[in-house]
Amino acid sequence: MKMKKLVMIGNGMAGLRTIEEILKISSEQFEIVIFGQEPFPNYNRIKLSNILQGDTSFEDIIINPIDWYKENNIQLFLGETITRIDTEGKRVISDLRNVVEYDELIIATGSSSLIPPIPGADKMGVTGFRNIKDCERMINGASQFKKAAVIGGGLLGLEAAKGLLNLGMKVDVIHLMPDLMERQLDSTASTMLKKELEAQGMNFLMEKETVEIIGNERVKGLRFKDESEIEADLVVMAIGIKPNINLAKNSGIYVNRGIVVNDNMETSVPGVYAVGECAEHREITYGLVAPLYEQAKVLAKKICGVNVEPYMGSITGTQLKVAGIDLYSAGEIEDDETTQSIKIYNEFAGVYKKILIRNQCIVGVVLYGDTKDSTKLFRMLTKKEEISGMTNINLLQSESDAGGDDNIADMPNDEMVCGCNGVTKGEIVESIKNQGLTTLEQVSHCTNAGRSCGRCKPVVSQILAHTLGDQFDTAAAQKTSLCSCTNLSREEIVAEIKMKGLTSIKEVMNVLEWRNEEGCSKCRPALNYFLGMIYMDSYKDDRDSRLVNEKMHANIQKDGTYSVVPRMYGGVTTAKDLKKISEVAEKYNVPLVKLTGGQRIGLFGVKKEDLPSIWEELDMPSGYAYGKTLRTVKTCVGAQFCRYGTQDSMALGIDLEKKFERLDTPHKVKMGVSACPRNCSEAGIKDIGFVGVDGGWEIYVAGNGGVDLRPGDLLCTVKTKEQVIEMTGAYLQYYRETANYLERTSKWIDRVGLAHVREVLANEETRKALNARMDQTLTKYAEPWQEAINNEEIQNKYYARLTIKAGVK
Repeated sequence: MKMKKLVMIGNGMAGLRTIEEILKISSEQFEIVIFGQEPFPNYNRIKLSNILQGDTSFEDIIINPIDWYKENNIQLFLGETITRIDTEGKRVISDLRNVVEYDELIIATGSSSLIPPIPGADKMGVTGFRNIKDCERMINGASQFKKAAVIGGGLLGLEAAKGLLNLGMKVDVIHLMPDLMERQLDSTASTMLKKELEAQGMNFLMEKETVEIIGNERVKGLRFKDESEIEADLVVMAIGIKPNINLAKNSGIYVNRGIVVNDNMETSVPGVYAVGECAEHREITYGLVAPLYEQAKVLAKKICGVNVEPYMGSITGTQLKVAGIDLYSAGEIEDDETTQSIKIYNEFAGVYKKILIRNQCIVGVVLYGDTKDSTKLFRMLTKKEEISGMTNINLLQSESDAGGDDNIADMPNDEMVCGCNGVTKGEIVESIKNQGLTTLEQVSHCTNAGRSCGRCKPVVSQILAHTLGDQFDTAAAQKTSLCSCTNLSREEIVAEIKMKGLTSIKEVMNVLEWRNEEGCSKCRPALNYFLGMIYMDSYKDDRDSRLVNEKMHANIQKDGTYSVVPRMYGGVTTAKDLKKISEVAEKYNVPLVKLTGGQRIGLFGVKKEDLPSIWEELDMPSGYAYGKTLRTVKTCVGAQFCRYGTQDSMALGIDLEKKFERLDTPHKVKMGVSACPRNCSEAGIKDIGFVGVDGGWEIYVAGNGGVDLRPGDLLCTVKTKEQVIEMTGAYLQYYRETANYLERTSKWIDRVGLAHVREVLANEETRKALNARMDQTLTKYAEPWQEAINNEEIQNKYYARLTIKAGVK
């Protein structure tokens, strides 16, 4: 049977969940094409506040990496916007003039930050808080300025404010109403929340209406209706969202506040569906993920021709993702003449619980300071369970208080455990039994439980323990497997490769009984790295198992072009190299030539087809700006020129970079060499940093200059350059041999402990052995990009395998 063409506009959480559900039902029914306006794969927007607050990185919140689309034969256009839907011709047209026909069309365009028409709202320094670009603007703003104003005291506003506080800014929160989060909290809970956030450093301006954003080109402050003013260098608008409906509206599809859909998520045009924040169902648009995933399940079954109960709307639960705040609310929040309430208020302990009851059924829940009862109470609310005969203690007794295992045994199979993803206890139990799951990570990957906000993970762990019974291994349950293709951890896989003499990725997967015989985008690069580390001399690198940027030897940009960054040892260059770069940039009309943060010159906006020729004409080593390897060694000018310099930082930096370039590592590695403690090369926040002092060098390790800022720890002090290179080689090799794949040195040190690493490297024989293995590894490296650009067959093979079209034509 001929496959239908399914086109989806939008690459966000609701849309991709729909596609995942469709693939579960029938992976052969549709030829799938997805257009994403952002230049990124699908990521978890719920965790944006965690990025802003410094708790995680963007890589950690990607739900479906680029290779996932490839593995599922999905054609993906990133950084490309659909500008028109021709509903009569059943085709979509993009801003890059791509025309794609469809049999079925899903609109999943999401929503945008609501920016009110306040004079000055278009100034520099004003942003919403809706996507990763908004996060980047806020992080960049915090690095330059100190005063922030967040307009809106709801969920998003408070999460943004907390992130800006963590970034070192002074934060004012401006709210029009007298209570924070007035849609989710009653006055008592709101007051407790405000008091706690004030203790954390937030300043609140309540019942204030902003009438103007002051400043010339850039924001300088806010003016309020009462004519008072405050200073601000950064303004975050967090007063709400608006569904993205213009495309549908201009294409003749019926819209109201959102794109109007029926109970099967169908729009007014046959064959066209809408899902997520852009959709309006029974006059309601939803901004929380749980109802959007409910919609996705209904739509997936409808579009695959499977009988499905219609979507009837959702009751939502809310929690605030701010460190130190435990808060949950669902349903109604205010008492009235038709309700009765059960309340617990312990001001000393900071705990407040309220249950609203009407006609012997729970209709509302507000919990502050202790939310362990939330899952049980939400079930009772949504199922309209009668509470007659239950005592207050029964209602407000958490699972841990009642005895977890007994409580799990009594939990009905249809009870919702993960509200975000709509996963019941029965679904979790069935997956554990049928698929032999033994860890929380496996259960989460298989069922999606805990994959979004993570609040349900303790209950999922209890269900896992109860289901496995005597077979439950606490240590194994906490083990992190490499990916969903295997139960084995990194350490177990490496041990099995060594013990059984496994020499290829295919052999590892076959012998160790991989669930997916082809592996996935997470395990293939990791196995390629493990094998290369173990068999230093004999293993042939599998370039097809490299991450996509490493295959292309360049970083893909948001518009589908690439960046080319040649190596410049220690940031030092020559007139000859500068001339080559200039000639290449002119010949290939490179749009941007820029000094990078790593003291190199980058060529940005390069066409894919020009990459081989550019590398050939440059005839310079790659700077590996894309690789899991040594990226840069940043240096200051040092004792040769600077009156403060105590050591020759440039010479050491160049020696380090030349020795360790091209070395495969679990994650990218950056170094910095400063000639004195003034630290002009930022050595204190590098993976390995070297600071010149009188009579030698201090070596710092595990620094991180990203969002998750971490100062380096002093590893040791040495006297000579030779000792620096010896200690660095041993440290890097020990990191290579013991770190998890894609684990930065900062996370590795936090896991294994600085004291342990010091103890290992203090042993002279161990250092010699580590350096011997390092030197043996370094002898095998040749420039892989040279092989690729000089071999047309290899080049064509690489490009042909890139079935994902990321906006590149």
